[in-house]
Amino acid sequence: MNEEKIIDILDVQKVTISSPHKAIKSFNLNKPHKKVKCDVLIAGGGVGGVAAAICLSSRHPHLKICLTEETDWLGGQMTAQGVSALDENYLIEISGACRSYQNFRRSVRAIYQSYKLSSAGKAQPYLNPGTSWVTYLAFEPKHALRVLEETLDPAINSGALQIFPRTKTVEVNKHGKEVLTIDLDNGQITAFEPGICLDATELGDLLPLAKLPYRLGSDSQSDTGEQHTPIEGDRENVQDFVFPFVVDFKPGTINTISKPPHFEEFESTGKFSFDGYKMFEDSMLKDEGDRIVPPFWTYRRLIARENFDDPLYPFDVAMINWDSNDLRGQNIIDQTPAVQTDRLALAKSLSLGFLYWLQTKAPRDEGGTGYPELELRTDVLDTVDGLSKYPYIREARRIIPIKTIVEQDIVASANPDVRAKQMPDTLGIGFYPVDIHGMQEVPGAGQATKPFQIPLSALIPKDGGKLLPACKNIGVTHITNGAYRLHPVEWAIGEAQAEVAAYCLQHHLKPADILSDRKHLFAVQRNLIEGGSPLIWFDDVSTGDPDFSAIQYCALRGMLPLKPGSLHFDAQGGVEIEDVLKSLAILLDWSTTFDTTAEDTSTNPARKSIEDVDTRNKPSLEELLLLAQKNGYFQSLSITDIKSGATESMLTADQINDLAKKSKISLPEDIKNASLGTQINRGQFARWLYQAIVRKEKV
Repeated sequence: MNEEKIIDILDVQKVTISSPHKAIKSFNLNKPHKKVKCDVLIAGGGVGGVAAAICLSSRHPHLKICLTEETDWLGGQMTAQGVSALDENYLIEISGACRSYQNFRRSVRAIYQSYKLSSAGKAQPYLNPGTSWVTYLAFEPKHALRVLEETLDPAINSGALQIFPRTKTVEVNKHGKEVLTIDLDNGQITAFEPGICLDATELGDLLPLAKLPYRLGSDSQSDTGEQHTPIEGDRENVQDFVFPFVVDFKPGTINTISKPPHFEEFESTGKFSFDGYKMFEDSMLKDEGDRIVPPFWTYRRLIARENFDDPLYPFDVAMINWDSNDLRGQNIIDQTPAVQTDRLALAKSLSLGFLYWLQTKAPRDEGGTGYPELELRTDVLDTVDGLSKYPYIREARRIIPIKTIVEQDIVASANPDVRAKQMPDTLGIGFYPVDIHGMQEVPGAGQATKPFQIPLSALIPKDGGKLLPACKNIGVTHITNGAYRLHPVEWAIGEAQAEVAAYCLQHHLKPADILSDRKHLFAVQRNLIEGGSPLIWFDDVSTGDPDFSAIQYCALRGMLPLKPGSLHFDAQGGVEIEDVLKSLAILLDWSTTFDTTAEDTSTNPARKSIEDVDTRNKPSLEELLLLAQKNGYFQSLSITDIKSGATESMLTADQINDLAKKSKISLPEDIKNASLGTQINRGQFARWLYQAIVRKEKV
């Protein structure tokens, strides 16, 4: 008989203020296991985890997927963690997120549009149920949960996806080849044997279990070279966590809760405050240049009753997530279960303490103190204490990747153009300021960014085998995590890793193999683009645009270069001959040696794809034209004619017809039927290039 192997596990969802240590449960790991084989195991059902599950089950239905989640709600920060006022960017409805994320948002919005809206609600082109000023979409978490479950139901019903709620990972062997989990309710131990494993846990729990090196807390300047990183990092300086809660406002009622533990302790430090804001009125922040700010109440309001003419919503409903209920300096990562439990209970006391302060001591706009009309809504978050099922996590363990995303890659001060540093291995996009809740060791670390990308090199752990991060645990620093940790970015990370996993399984590769072979990288990037994931930032090409894939992929490959100083692609604009020449060089694999005497460049040992040329040494227009003419194109064209204006410098229908005949690449009907001399636009040209390059690359 096997010896007992007893371990203590913290069940975070069961932590209470009155008896916190009852949430620590003991399990015997040597009891009989249930074995489950699967292609992909996704550990963690938060935003990254569900994004990965949706991607895999919808685009790769032949794969067997298993998804575990520690709580009883899928959705992570948008549901179980209570932050259902999404942190997004201004292009979120158009081009600023994955199409699948946008579809999720549309489905949530559609639920509210099925209710009886007021004229104010109907007037909004994109309904925001709470008219929250921090987000473009705020909602009750239960509706997000419903949409996620309905999205995944077909895969569950087909047997392609199994979901294991209330399940926590406790052991990882052989870089994720065997993953041991425990059902926190019944003690069932399951040994998963996945082909590849995604760590989408909120804290990066699988990294230490797999004995992979990782970073935690703030970094040292010698490691990152970041301007706002301290000389010596601090593993304990992890961003604040918080238990959000939800309240409504019922005029004429008294709903004051009992004073929670530690209230006086927190109040004496000045923790509770509106920070210069007023409850229901705009106010002026004198220490910020007399900036006018909207009310505290509408910051993360989930339901604005003015948007509805429905008895279901007689009052405003707001989620409270403010600096006053952020617990600071109490890191829960890599602590004993007892320490974690104490700190989680303290965070719960802090949140309820802030509610008690709001009800009894907050300054009223009209004078006096306290808003006893605030009622704690335990039903909205489906918990006894009214707090989120799991704390809102802003920072996790971080892999040591092939390449770390550092401050200078993304911040506005280091990137003078409209985009952040361009990453050739991009697998997604994001845009949010560096938002650090907690101690900033070097003032100014929290700062503006430019629209950035998610590179594959930051998604692969060194010596990670087939274990991949799929949440906040990617290769960022303490600083850049502040921009990559938000809802749509985490979703994009999950979707990217899903495609990486599927490709690795299909081609029997390790993730690092994709990065080392451009052919594989292009294939994964094309799969993501065709699934609706933008990899390049544009503000005028929506994910629903018929030419979305063509434009994204041609821009990614450098066939249609990005316009300096603008996020526009300008699909209706003309195509410059220089761009045509470069596109043909890439499409037809012309040499870039520019040795016009060599008869056969394929035998030239210096032969190099044009995509291998450093952008600082990119070929000139003259060199490109010589290259084209050497390969039989644009024989009658001269540089002098182009520069003097004697020849049209924009691509025309007759020219592209000649190109199509010469290259034997057929044209789309709208281009084929265009009148001779008609200017071909960038959207049309991208469409032609894309169909050609896809045909070539899929051969």
